[in-house]
Amino acid sequence: MDLSIRRFSFKRFINELKVKPFIVALAVPFGVQLMSYFVTKGSMDFYSQISKPPLAPPGWLFPVVWTVLYALMGISSYIVWNERSEYSKEALTIYGIQLVFNFCWSIFFFVMQAFLLSFVWLCGLFILIFIMIMAFHKVNPIAAYLQIPYALWVVFAGYLNAGIFLLN
Repeated sequence: MDLSIRRFSFKRFINELKVKPFIVALAVPFGVQLMSYFVTKGSMDFYSQISKPPLAPPGWLFPVVWTVLYALMGISSYIVWNERSEYSKEALTIYGIQLVFNFCWSIFFFVMQAFLLSFVWLCGLFILIFIMIMAFHKVNPIAAYLQIPYALWVVFAGYLNAGIFLLN
């Protein structure tokens, strides 16, 4: 398969869109988001009461950002699946593993309030995201580029998590 960068065309993307696989690709990360919500919904109140480092956003911003990031994950995973590259299976496996890590972090941070464990876990998540981006790039660079905001947000989350650990 030719791994050269193809120009992204929104029109081509829409024309070639396979609706059912696209919906499944979006449902997977949004399913993780929904499960995280149900697992942590009774545990998130403490966030407003703990000491936070400078630049900590208000609590309402997190679901907004995560919704955008999960949508980008779904779109990227669809692109990787749709390419049917020899690297697609490996890339999607890494994607699945990082989704599990992502889900577990919420439990460690919000439910268990294990801030140090959460920070270490988040560092592992960042490494997985980086590996995922590299794997996605082998399949389709656009799919990889769509994950850069996720990687940056996890770095910011690491800053917040470390600050919360140190301040509490």
